[in-house]
Amino acid sequence: MKPGPLLRALLASAAVAAASALASCDTDGTSAAVNGRHMQPLSDRMQGEIESKNMAKESPILVRIFKEESELEVWKQDRSGRFALLNTYPICRWSGELGPKFKQGDRQAPEGFYTITPGLMNPNSNYYLAINTGFPNAYDRANGRTGAFLMIHGDCSSAGCYAMTDEQIAEIYTLARESFFGGQKSFQIQAYPFRMTPLNMARHRNSPHMAFWKMLKQGYDHFEVTRREPKVEVCEKRYVFDAEASAKFSPADRCPAYKVPEEIASAVREKQRRDDIQTAELINRGTPAAPVKMGVDGGMNATFLTAVKSHGGHGASIRTAAGTIPPHVNPPAERESGAAGMGGVNAFSLASAESRLVPAPNSTVQVASAAPASSGGVGGFFSKFFGSKSEDQGTAATASQTSETSPSKSKRAAAAKPGQSAAAAPRPKLEQPAEAKASSTAKASASKEETNGEPQRNTASTTGALNGAAPTVPSGGFEGRFGAWN
Repeated sequence: MKPGPLLRALLASAAVAAASALASCDTDGTSAAVNGRHMQPLSDRMQGEIESKNMAKESPILVRIFKEESELEVWKQDRSGRFALLNTYPICRWSGELGPKFKQGDRQAPEGFYTITPGLMNPNSNYYLAINTGFPNAYDRANGRTGAFLMIHGDCSSAGCYAMTDEQIAEIYTLARESFFGGQKSFQIQAYPFRMTPLNMARHRNSPHMAFWKMLKQGYDHFEVTRREPKVEVCEKRYVFDAEASAKFSPADRCPAYKVPEEIASAVREKQRRDDIQTAELINRGTPAAPVKMGVDGGMNATFLTAVKSHGGHGASIRTAAGTIPPHVNPPAERESGAAGMGGVNAFSLASAESRLVPAPNSTVQVASAAPASSGGVGGFFSKFFGSKSEDQGTAATASQTSETSPSKSKRAAAAKPGQSAAAAPRPKLEQPAEAKASSTAKASASKEETNGEPQRNTASTTGALNGAAPTVPSGGFEGRFGAWN
């Protein structure tokens, strides 16, 4: 059901009211909600971009994050039913090293597949606006990972989060909000250590996280060949993509017998075969291996790093084309020469042959035996308007360790641009994806320093328009969506 003007106004009012009751990370009252940051319209520029790409502003979105490149992509479903890239945003700051988050306090930003419902949208954040990733998901929990309140937020400052400028998060938040108003019950965040290209797989071949990253690459490849959101399940503590099974998936138990539509399975196999050949060739040609530890605290996209350097360092507000860098932001420390581009210089960008998109699903591909399912949910006020279906993504593999601190920090405010209502687009047919791209070499500036993530109150429960963002999130229910912060 697509909400009319009256219902939209009611939803917005309820969100503001609930925001008063539920403080975000470290309580700043209702200022954000009162200021209406969460209800900003989309800019004329962004609306023009959407129209030029044959999309509707109400159509579903999908987000991909690449740590090493320090980039966040927003994809949007076009009128063909496939997802197409709408915009790439440079990430202002992220903390930790490449690799997944293991435990509270390790400062790692999460990697994996996360389902974002309206309840994970925080209009009352101390970091301008925030979207809770919902960490830990089913995969994380099955593997004993801990942590909470890991966000995409503004203020350019991070401890385990992905921090954008206020202007950027305003636009991203609005795109998400409009997709929810358009009928999308949840959208997917795919968080990767780097673009999963043959060159990057060759560079990082010595990482202890490689088994985990190969598993993430399967989901990456499913999206590349279909240009539709992969269905994510978890069983045997690992991720499974686009699986069809009569029994339910249970994150820690044996996988039930399942199959993957043959069009998808064969396209993914072909892409992986080509990528494996390229990776082996790159290693044989002497592609240098990246350091296992970069030795710096996270990264900052080159756009911002260059701006900070050109101003002689941080300490004053710096305006860039991608938004304002606040004076308190500390860029990562310079890395020793030889370390390749984690700070977002895109040093090793895409050296991957992308595969061909496939037509629609006819299944084939198999696997083991059964187990029960698990799902998590939050209910709430808005669910009476929009059905809510719970679905946790995730599942697993490999290890390492670190620890994340979630300090508190100063607040900022900056305006940005958002949008109008949104309606869900048709389920896309698999078509032909983009073909390979060559990549160059490089290094990027990075550095070490810390910044604050979005420490939030863990309202893992439910009631009301704005639910606390529970680590396990349901796939529907407008209720949780516009409230909830961890």
